[in-house]
Amino acid sequence: MTSVRQVQVTFDCAEPERVARFWCEVLGYELHSSGLACTDPTGVGPRLYFQRVPEGKVVKNRVHLDVRVGTGLVGEERLAALEAECARLEALGAKRLWLQKADEENESCLTMQDVEGNEFCLD
Repeated sequence: MTSVRQVQVTFDCAEPERVARFWCEVLGYELHSSGLACTDPTGVGPRLYFQRVPEGKVVKNRVHLDVRVGTGLVGEERLAALEAECARLEALGAKRLWLQKADEENESCLTMQDVEGNEFCLD
């Protein structure tokens, strides 16, 4: 049996170069010379690939990325980290959707959309 050693996350998009630049900024990744892929400079995170498709996004994502900015933080300290990252990403063109405050089971997280409307969470 062969085990999977690496994974690539592929985004369908109308403007792949624009979406690739956005995600490189979000994650601190490096843009591939093709302009269609981003790679983690440390080699730890997955490669992201952006492919042009003719149809636009019409429904909520079934899979999304969680951008881990509040790991280990709780309460007001976690909320402050989420809000600071949200402001940075809004300046890059992201859109804030909603904040889910902590409850008995989950810590707070903030749901956003990238420059083409793909949902992701600040976690």
